Amino acid sequence: MRSFMGTRRVAIVHDWLVTYGGAERVLEQLLELYPNADLFSLYDFIPEENRGFLNYKKVQTSFLQRYPFARKKYRQYLALMPLAIEQFDMSAYDLVISSHYAVAKGVITGPDQVHVSYVHSPMRYAWDLMHQYLEQAGLKTGLKSWITRYILYRIRQWDVRTVHGVDQYVANSNYVARRIRKCYGRDAIVVNPPVDIERFTLREEKEDFYLTASRMVPYKRVELIAEAFSAMPDKRLIVVGEGPEFEKVRVFSGDNVELVGYREPAALVDLMQRAKAFVFAAEEDFGIAPVEAQACGTPVIAYGKGGASETIIDGVTGILFESQTCDSIRQAVDRFETGRGRFKPSTIRRYAERFSKERFRREFGRIVETAMTSQRRGDASLHRQSITIGRRAESVQELVRKFVETGGAY
Repeated sequence: MRSFMGTRRVAIVHDWLVTYGGAERVLEQLLELYPNADLFSLYDFIPEENRGFLNYKKVQTSFLQRYPFARKKYRQYLALMPLAIEQFDMSAYDLVISSHYAVAKGVITGPDQVHVSYVHSPMRYAWDLMHQYLEQAGLKTGLKSWITRYILYRIRQWDVRTVHGVDQYVANSNYVARRIRKCYGRDAIVVNPPVDIERFTLREEKEDFYLTASRMVPYKRVELIAEAFSAMPDKRLIVVGEGPEFEKVRVFSGDNVELVGYREPAALVDLMQRAKAFVFAAEEDFGIAPVEAQACGTPVIAYGKGGASETIIDGVTGILFESQTCDSIRQAVDRFETGRGRFKPSTIRRYAERFSKERFRREFGRIVETAMTSQRRGDASLHRQSITIGRRAESVQELVRKFVETGGAY
């Protein structure tokens, strides 16, 4: 292996590039941290005019890039993705970083290379959410159902086989760290994703409407929010987003629910700044949108499972509700209205600042340097570091307590 202090060759492996979402925002910061890294991805369908977050890098893609209808049907080749990811030749690199939510961690590395995997989520539809995804896809019964189940079974086998090719796992939340432990039997250090808090700036004055914004897919439960607010005709809700569930959401929307479709980023920021509260009903691995709303000083009413339970302080930066039901959302809105004076935009903003891009680069870079040092020494220091930082990650509630007691000054 090359000298630790000398020039190191770095490869970053991302599952696929088809849009600019939460995983791609992480990738953007990884490229800021390692600007000379070579970039690999199963697919790359990002238009030239939108490639700024990639620093206009050339991306090395897999053989799947050239398959028929891959641009729109890329997920249809799931069964071939493990084979495709293993064809990337990593042998020339000292450091491999995988940005993983499907198969990226499965790249093959050797004993003298360091592989750090940032896990957005173990593959949801192959693991704990398999039955939910089969139901939503209409694949509960029949021949296609059993073919799909068998493919997912084989992918789980492959996913477990590749676990030990990673030297250090990094999770985007404590929730995902628990899923990594459950699926892979490995501990992970928690580094929350970066949020562009410079763009989502504080606005103290709020207006008399609620906001929800997300891609309209089943697990986001946007129709549930629309239905809940339709039963509260004195409260106005603006719904931003588009997707396959758009018409379903329209069916559940009363006169007080306004569906505005896609909005440009600047327009979305403006809505987040002006809304009296942001409403979020999904069980997300992390959930960037609620943090963006808090960066605007806007409290969040959210389902209290998954990442939202770690990014929202109930009664201080928002309200958490217990179940994905209309009644639970309505009760949370009533709680918010009753105690609305407790929610201080400046306090909410200070809390959101802990999720900055600079913080992400600093924490992730430190983990990588520790991994490289451990590899060079050939000792167990990295394992001890994982345990130490993992324990710190479990004490998030202690940090929250200090934040509340000091009025956001910690």
